[in-house]
This record gives sequence, structure tokens and C-alpha cells, in this order.
Amino acid sequence: MSKSSDKEMRLHEGELNVMELLWSNKVLAAKDISKIIKEYIGWEKNTTYTVIKRLINKGAIRREDPGCSAKVTKKEIQDIETKALLNKMYNGSLSTFINDYLGNRKLSLEETMELKRILHLNE
Repeated sequence: MSKSSDKEMRLHEGELNVMELLWSNKVLAAKDISKIIKEYIGWEKNTTYTVIKRLINKGAIRREDPGCSAKVTKKEIQDIETKALLNKMYNGSLSTFINDYLGNRKLSLEETMELKRILHLNE
């Protein structure tokens, strides 16, 4: 993500809908984004164009020929949103989140092995 500002980019659900299209398709014309969003979400063209303009202003997408493309990756936004959620709901504590989340769940053997693998990679 570009370091044009020290503030981390936060996207709301509507903005994420547009970003998902761009992450999946790489480049789309604004009119095509509008048609897809109308079909799946029901937004009118003006609403979609307003969200696209907001995303351009935030630095999340660029608009040039032949259309719009993402300037930030899905992974970058996931990292920002995950950090924000941990800070808001768990005082920034990953271990508290994991403990709460897994507290009443029975993990499969595959899930347990995958978690062990992930933890081992981070040692």
C-alpha cells in the first residue's frame, strides 16, 4: 500500500464490494462495476459511482484507461481490518481472541494440524 498517509485505510462494506470485484477482475470499467453491483446488490449507478469516487479519493483504486484497478491488495486490507478488530474487541491481544474464538469449538484433526504448522512457521 502506498505510504501517502500515515493513517491506515479503512473500508466499509460497500467499498469492499467494489474492491472484491477489482481484486477478482484486475481492471473493470466503472460502468461494468455499476452493472455488476446493480445485479448482485441492487445499487443504482449513482451510488456505485459515488463509492468508486470515494475509493479513488482514499487511494484504494486508480481510474485510467481502460478502467478502474485496485491500488491496494486484498491482503493489505485484511491485515488492516484484522488489526482494527483485534484492537477494538480484544485490546489488541491475539491470544485472547484465539482463546475466545476456539473456546467452545471442537477442531478437526486437520484444523489442529494446520494451526500447529502455522505456529511452527512463526517460531
